[in-house]
Amino acid sequence: MRIGLTYDLRAEYLAAGYGEEETAEFDSLETIDAIDHTLQELGHQTVRIGNARQLIQRLANGERWDVVFNICEGLYGCAREAQVPAILDVFDIPYTFADPCAMSVCLDKGIAKTLVNAVGISTPGFVVVNSEKELDRVALLRYPLFAKPLAEGTGKGVTPASKVDNRTELAALCHELWRQYHQPVIVEEYLQGREFTVGILGTGASARCLGTLKIILREGAEDAVYSYVNKERCEDLVEYRLVHASDDLQVARAEELALLSWRTLNCRDGGRIDLRCDAGGNPQFLEANPLAGLHPTHSDLPMLATAVGMSYATLLDSIVRSAAGRVRLPELTSRPKISPGLVGGGASA
Repeated sequence: MRIGLTYDLRAEYLAAGYGEEETAEFDSLETIDAIDHTLQELGHQTVRIGNARQLIQRLANGERWDVVFNICEGLYGCAREAQVPAILDVFDIPYTFADPCAMSVCLDKGIAKTLVNAVGISTPGFVVVNSEKELDRVALLRYPLFAKPLAEGTGKGVTPASKVDNRTELAALCHELWRQYHQPVIVEEYLQGREFTVGILGTGASARCLGTLKIILREGAEDAVYSYVNKERCEDLVEYRLVHASDDLQVARAEELALLSWRTLNCRDGGRIDLRCDAGGNPQFLEANPLAGLHPTHSDLPMLATAVGMSYATLLDSIVRSAAGRVRLPELTSRPKISPGLVGGGASA
């Protein structure tokens, strides 16, 4: 297949003046090279497209691809991860990973938690707060509490101060998060048990658990939280220990909940579900990652694949094969093409 690659190259944004944390979710050239070269080794023809604006320009110039391998995170808004999928949907071009709806839902942690809870998946009690007045709603929750930006990833906004023991600490933290991230804050009851990240491959009924890593903070790590600093320096500060459902009931339950969460949120092709156990050892849903990092050695999903004996090439092949099920063969497609002249205008009577 001819595969286009869409991505946000971190170095480009840093060169344009954006900060380290602002660009934390974006990818290094090393990651792009790894994906590109691996797809070529799998027999595909690849075309590097770039970010959403570069994609728009390439489409306007008439370029098309059989499928797009999309890892664009986007820069602005709570639906930023949905931007490239939405653009590709306009042009009826298939792509890897979730559609715009699922991307937006999963990035908004409050909506994601509400949806999975509606099908019986446990998640810690939470409220979403936008102002000082709305902090009164946390009276329904039990301290200690944990607060973070509603729609960020890579641990952005998460520090040891994220765990709070009283209203005064919570108010100070929320004000700082509102100031820094300009978005609502999600406040949830803190879970003190083991933390897991479960890898998922596939879509819908064909989705399956790849395996589970237990997150263990090493000596010298920021205590009690899987923070931005701990994630950025994970090679030194975090141990990712493979755990097995066959000999651990908590892991078995975590994988069961992760797979149900994946299907409920309509995630596709590959990604992760993060869970943490409560004081009684019961795994609870924290968040979904439908656009997981793919650095061969630094990102959780490839590390998990390596731990279970799956090569990086096999991981990417699995993702592409899952997405290829949405590719319509030209000889089977009879729908008319929309000409540029029909876009953006309407006929007058």
